[in-house]
Amino acid sequence: MIRTAEAYRDGLRDGREVWIDNERVRDVTTHPAFRPIIDVRARMYDMAHEAAYRNSLSYVENGQRHSTFNRPPRQAGDWTDKTTALDQVFNDICGVVTRVGDETVGEMWSLLDGRDVLAEIDPRFADNIDRHIRAVVERDVFHVSANTDPKGDRSRPPQDQDPDMMVHVVRETDAGIVIRGAKYETAAAYADQAFLKPTIGAWTNDKLSDYAVGCIVKMGAPGVKHICRAGFAGRGSMADYPLANRFDEVDVLMVLDDVLIPWEDVFFYRHTRAAQHVRATLHRYSAFPYVLRLQYVADMMIGAAMWNAKQTGLDKLQAVREKMADLVCYREGINAHLTSAIALARRSPAGLLMPHQSMLYAGRVFACSNLPRMMHIARELCGGQICVTPNAAAFQTEGTKGWLEKFYTLNEQWEAEDRRKLLAFARDLLNSDYAGHRLTFVQFAQAPHFNHLAAVYNAFDFAGPLEFVRKAASLSDKIGERP
Repeated sequence: MIRTAEAYRDGLRDGREVWIDNERVRDVTTHPAFRPIIDVRARMYDMAHEAAYRNSLSYVENGQRHSTFNRPPRQAGDWTDKTTALDQVFNDICGVVTRVGDETVGEMWSLLDGRDVLAEIDPRFADNIDRHIRAVVERDVFHVSANTDPKGDRSRPPQDQDPDMMVHVVRETDAGIVIRGAKYETAAAYADQAFLKPTIGAWTNDKLSDYAVGCIVKMGAPGVKHICRAGFAGRGSMADYPLANRFDEVDVLMVLDDVLIPWEDVFFYRHTRAAQHVRATLHRYSAFPYVLRLQYVADMMIGAAMWNAKQTGLDKLQAVREKMADLVCYREGINAHLTSAIALARRSPAGLLMPHQSMLYAGRVFACSNLPRMMHIARELCGGQICVTPNAAAFQTEGTKGWLEKFYTLNEQWEAEDRRKLLAFARDLLNSDYAGHRLTFVQFAQAPHFNHLAAVYNAFDFAGPLEFVRKAASLSDKIGERP
C-alpha cells in the first residue's frame, strides 16, 4: 500500500552508516543537510493520502492503493497519469527534484523486458525481477539507481589495478553473493534500496564476468557506507538561496565493504550478455521522467526571465521577446519530444508500453545539450543584478535598508522586497554553486553526452532514409549488400 511520510522516515532510522562533513550522521531525518530533501520526499508520500491528490498520485488494484509513479506502464494513460502526478507534486513543493524514485524505477521495467536473457543463466534470476517489481508497487519503496563506479585508471582493465575500483563479486555463499567496490549515487543516504548494475560499455570479454552483476542493495545493509559530498542546504539563508536550501539532493559515494546480497535480490551474476543487455536498454523508460524534469526547469527559467522583464519594463522590446522565444522553443521542444514519444509508443517484449525510443532519446539529447545555452540566455534576460545584489539581511539592516529600498524599488507595483526575492531566486537557479552543480548533474546523470548520442544512433531506423535516397539517386538494388 502507499506509505505515509512517517513510515518512510522510520525506515531511514535503520542504523545506516552515513558520513558528511567529517561527521557520522546518527539520524538523517533530522540532520540539516538531509532534512529538507527528506521532507520533500515525505511530502510526496503524504500527498497520496490527501483527498485533493489521492486519485492522481495513486491507483486502486485488487482493493489496494498503490503509487501512480510505481505502476508499470501498459497503456498511454499510465504515462499521462504519471505526468499529471508529477505536475501536482512540483506545484505543491514549488520546485524540481530528480532522484525521488519515479525516474529510477523504470530501470526495473527494462530488466523485465530482458527476463528471458536473465533466465538463460538461472531461472531464479528472472523470477526475482517479477517479484521485485511487484514489491516496489506493493511496498511503495524509495528506489534509486546505483550509478557509476570510481573506475580508477580507465586506460587499464579492472584486473590490472585495485579490483575495488569497480563493483565485483568476491565470493559466493549459501545465502547469496558478497560484493565489494563503490558506486556514486544521488539520494542513496535517504532511500530504501538501489538497483546496482554494471557500467562498463562493451561487455564483450568474459574476463570481466566477476564485474557483470546486477542486484538490489538495501541502503541500511551491513557493510554499506554512505560518504556524502558537502550539502548546499544551510550554506546561506533561505531568503538568499531558496532552491539550494530546499531541494539539494545529496550525492553519495556508496562504499560496499563485503556486502552480502541474498540470492533473492540477485538479477544476474557472471553473465556478460545480461550486463550488455542492461547497459543497452537501461533508460528506455527512465529517460522519460528524467527529461520531463528539464521541462519544469525550462518553465522556471522562462518565469524568472519574464518576471524580470515585466519588473523592469523591458517586456515590450523586440530583442527581449526574441530571447524569450528561444527559451520557449527549448521548452516546447522538450514537450514535443515527450508528447510524441508517448503518442508513438510501442509494445515492449514484456508487454509494457515503451516510449518511442528514437524520439525519446533525441529529446534527451535536445534537452541536455541545450541546457547550458538556455541558462545563459536566461542570465542575459535577468541581467547583472543577479550577481551583485546584497543578501536579504542587508535589506533589513539599519544603515543599508533605506538605500536598498530606494534603489531596488522600481515603481508603485514593484517594491524592493519583491525585486530582491526574484533576483535571489534567479541567482540560485542560474548562478549559484547549486545551479552549477545541477547543470553538471544533468550532463551526466543518465550517462555522458556521447552515450546519449549513441542511444539515438542505435534507436533510429535508418532504413527509411536509406531507401528514400537509394530511389532518389537511382542507386543499384545491390547497394546495401556486402560480399
